[in-house]
Amino acid sequence: MPPTGEQFEIRSGAVRAVVTEVGAGLRAFESDGRPYIETFDESARPPRGSGNVLVPWPNRTAHGRWTWNGQPQQLSLSEPAAGNAIHGLLRHAFYRTGELTPDTVTLHAVVAPQPGWPVPLETSVRFAVRADGLTVTHRVRNVGADPVPFGVGAHPYLRAGDEATDDCVLTLAAASTLPLEGGLPTGPAEPADGDLDFRAGRPLRGRELDHAFGDCTPAGGDTVVRHRLTGRTAGVELWADPDFAWVQVFTPDDHPGRGRAVAVEPMTCPPDALNSGTGLLVVEPGETWSGSWGIRPLEISG
Repeated sequence: MPPTGEQFEIRSGAVRAVVTEVGAGLRAFESDGRPYIETFDESARPPRGSGNVLVPWPNRTAHGRWTWNGQPQQLSLSEPAAGNAIHGLLRHAFYRTGELTPDTVTLHAVVAPQPGWPVPLETSVRFAVRADGLTVTHRVRNVGADPVPFGVGAHPYLRAGDEATDDCVLTLAAASTLPLEGGLPTGPAEPADGDLDFRAGRPLRGRELDHAFGDCTPAGGDTVVRHRLTGRTAGVELWADPDFAWVQVFTPDDHPGRGRAVAVEPMTCPPDALNSGTGLLVVEPGETWSGSWGIRPLEISG
């Protein structure tokens, strides 16, 4: 069995995606044979969180500590070198298969009560492809007896076809940025300006990013947030419901088989939100939250 379990391939015409049983990860997405996310080999674990679903919080929780209903909570330190808890509790979980058709797959898992996490949550992730792209829909249901805050995120590395990452321009629908040190906030969000204002698009060449951006809102009369990566011959858009008001951007230079890459991670809350409370969602007992994001190829006019 591959390290990420069963591989679910879904197709609609020329559009194809591969989703993994372990972690409900997005391992591949392409159209007409052209890749729009970075992929990794079926025999490997996801490098640097590639394609991961981040539930019940994205990014880091400082020292794995937070407080719920006045009670201190201690999460497992899944980033041991830095002493933090990172990217939720389901990245290494086997999901149960629900709906499975040629162009959709839905996977289910439960966040069980455990040290550091007090309330059980049923979760599902539905991946659907069609001619214009991919839609990912998350559902989180509180099956416990008490309300609980949470966050949701995803970790795709966008790719504009065969364009080199350094030859691309990144555009973000973000009006603020959160100062970080070691991946954790050092103060409140600040207006995005100068080199950290990507609203009009900025080239990625020469930029090293591991930054949280906030105040991501739909433009004009639009209903979704839109981030874009564009090259000379290809482009890709990541759209998201307004609940995904944050985005983390990360530019490692060692993605397997690719080198320089760019993660554009839609998030409902920023790093260490379990402590700051910023952007946290709350589900009451029996209540369900749902939110979607997606990826679509862009036509680049010459």
